Amino acid sequence: MTPEFVLTLGREAIMMTLMVSAPMLAFGLIVGLAISILQAVTQIHEMTLTFIPKIIAVAAALLIFLPWMINMLVDFTTRIFESIPTMI
Repeated sequence: MTPEFVLTLGREAIMMTLMVSAPMLAFGLIVGLAISILQAVTQIHEMTLTFIPKIIAVAAALLIFLPWMINMLVDFTTRIFESIPTMI
């Protein structure tokens, strides 16, 4: 196992984590921004108003993107298992 292999594997793992979490984070960000703009326009400054829509948006993103996320993770795991013989 060479240092280059370890660095490549670590970089791929970080990129996979970012790619899998990006849809949920993006949905939460968009809904949070929309609610913040709504609160600024209407001058309603209730802190608890943002939590429920964000939770619903993240859950919806999870339901929508779950097949894609599972496919990406299974492919990554398969590549890792297939590369085990070459690690020695």
